[in-house]
Amino acid sequence: MPDYGLDMTITHRPLGFCYGGEVTGPMPEIRTLDQIRASLRDPNCEGPEQVYAIAMDVARMPDRPELEKRMLLFGVVTYAAGTLGNEPVRSQGHVHRISQHSGWSPPELYEIWQGNAIVYMQEFVDDDPGRCFAVLAGPGEKVLVPPGWGHATISASPDEPLTFGAWCDREYGFEYDAVRARKGLAWYPLVQGKHIVWQHNNHYQPGRLQVITPRRYSEFGITDAPAYQQFIEDPDRLQFISRPDRVAALWLNFHP
Repeated sequence: MPDYGLDMTITHRPLGFCYGGEVTGPMPEIRTLDQIRASLRDPNCEGPEQVYAIAMDVARMPDRPELEKRMLLFGVVTYAAGTLGNEPVRSQGHVHRISQHSGWSPPELYEIWQGNAIVYMQEFVDDDPGRCFAVLAGPGEKVLVPPGWGHATISASPDEPLTFGAWCDREYGFEYDAVRARKGLAWYPLVQGKHIVWQHNNHYQPGRLQVITPRRYSEFGITDAPAYQQFIEDPDRLQFISRPDRVAALWLNFHP
């Protein structure tokens, strides 16, 4: 796996992470199949018992004071290979809880490290989900989810594990109730042979799904360098993650 700016190793048996050098982080939290059944199209499906491992607040020791001051946090997630019935391994659909320090539901910047991902997002978790996007991303590519959108990260390569990093607000929180009330997000990803196909969730109004590839978010100052490395180079560059109000105009009519 290429160097993404942090000295760490991903393990898959068991799922987790080993931190090296100056890097510190928590013991990973393991999400089991039983814990996420409520968000799946088929809650009774079979799949890997340990679905994914997540470690929030991974950082180099010298960066910690600056990260805390800026209310920024870097998380790393790794998924098991395999499927959940006829669905790919994925996170639970959610919206980010409004942060008290900013008054905004924070955005999130993903960077794929290993495998292939689909970052699915929709404008609203309401009867009308608004615009819906499935962004197909491979190693090194970045995907930005704007404030307040419902989203989930999906493995697009069931034969191999998916690993990704993400910049988040330090005061992060996940809200699941609105998504669970509608039995998931507006579109279900399904594994069909080597491909992912999409099925509309009839708990939402009919709509259109746009399947796209990542773009460069140059208006936010994001470059092709590894996401964590960009913080090392310029800590202010990623301030919009914890203070999305500073770039409020950029979120209007945002296109991923």
